[in-house]
Amino acid sequence: MTNSAETFARLAETIKARRTSDAGASYVASLFKKGRGTIAQKVGEEGLEVALAAVSEEDKITSEAADLMFHLLVLLEDADLSLDDVAAELDRREGVSGHDEKASR
Repeated sequence: MTNSAETFARLAETIKARRTSDAGASYVASLFKKGRGTIAQKVGEEGLEVALAAVSEEDKITSEAADLMFHLLVLLEDADLSLDDVAAELDRREGVSGHDEKASR
């Protein structure tokens, strides 16, 4: 069984390492070169593809979710954030009603 934390950690390190690679040779580097707007757009596109797969192509949910997570990790790296930062936010919200948490924003 795959340890998801290790998988995401390896992917995040690969993304970090490729951030400054040749944009012509690295998809990751090309995203960083295009800027946060393009990265954010890819996150949005992949999120939509996950949602569409959930209602019409269930066999594609996993692959679309992988694409979303990949692009989300690129966005987090661009913002100098990590999955640990996201986990800390989730920990902060633990035990708080979703309605209450949303109302506090």
